[in-house]
This record gives sequence, structure tokens and C-alpha cells, in this order.
Amino acid sequence: MSIWWSLHLRREAASVPLARRLLLGTMETAGVDPDVSYELSVALTEACANAVEHGGAVAGRGGRTSEAYRVTAYLDGETCRIEVADSGPGFSAAPPALAATPDAENGRGLRLIEELADHVHFGRTGRGGALVSFDKLLKWRADAPLALT
Repeated sequence: MSIWWSLHLRREAASVPLARRLLLGTMETAGVDPDVSYELSVALTEACANAVEHGGAVAGRGGRTSEAYRVTAYLDGETCRIEVADSGPGFSAAPPALAATPDAENGRGLRLIEELADHVHFGRTGRGGALVSFDKLLKWRADAPLALT
């Protein structure tokens, strides 16, 4: 069995804990090790916070900004993949936040995602927005109720 879900969220701070709680609940139900679940939830929190802060682009003639972003999570076999997409300006070849200095007030979120996940991709959506995609190999609790294969 595999589990996947996708959320279309408003670019509001209140959407970030909603996405995090849904991910944690899904992983707990599936029997994922709590340490792995926590690491993925922190990475998801950082990706969503970036979408909320930077994810708006001027849309259409009215000059309005996009008020939404999308979060998709896939638990399939031994891997969890999470994607966060928005309509912001996207990333250049190397996201500048990866070069944040140790004393910087901002810019550590993308680096944190890289440290917590096994594989990370920073790119652009088909519509030109930012896409953060990351994977992590799952570990299971001894009493895991579901076998995801």
C-alpha cells in the first residue's frame, strides 16, 4: 500500500502547522519511526514557511499576487517524498539561501532541508514558480500497523 495526499493552501502562516500536523499524523498512522517523522516535519515546515513568505508572484493584469501554494506528500515503500510548489519567482541555479552565514538572521531554511532529507531538488514549476522536492528513506516502528509496499 502507498499513501499520498495533496493540499492547496493559502499563503498564510496558519497553513504551515496544518501541513505539518497532517504529515505527522499520516506517518504515525503508517508506523514511521518518530525521529524520521520529526525530521521530515521540520523540513516540511521550512519549505512551507518559504512558500508563505516568498511564494507570491504578480498574477494577471490586475497586479494581484497568488495567495496559494501546494504541498504533496508520497509515502511509497521505503521512501517519503514531499513537494512544495508556489508561484513565486523560483530559484536561480543555486538558491542564494544555501550560502547563509552562521550569524545570518534569515536564509537557513533551505540548508536545513538539505541536512534533514536524503535527496533535495530546488527547481521551478511548469508555471515558473518555485518547487522544493525532498526525499527520505523511512524507518519503521517495531509495531508499525501498515506495510507500505
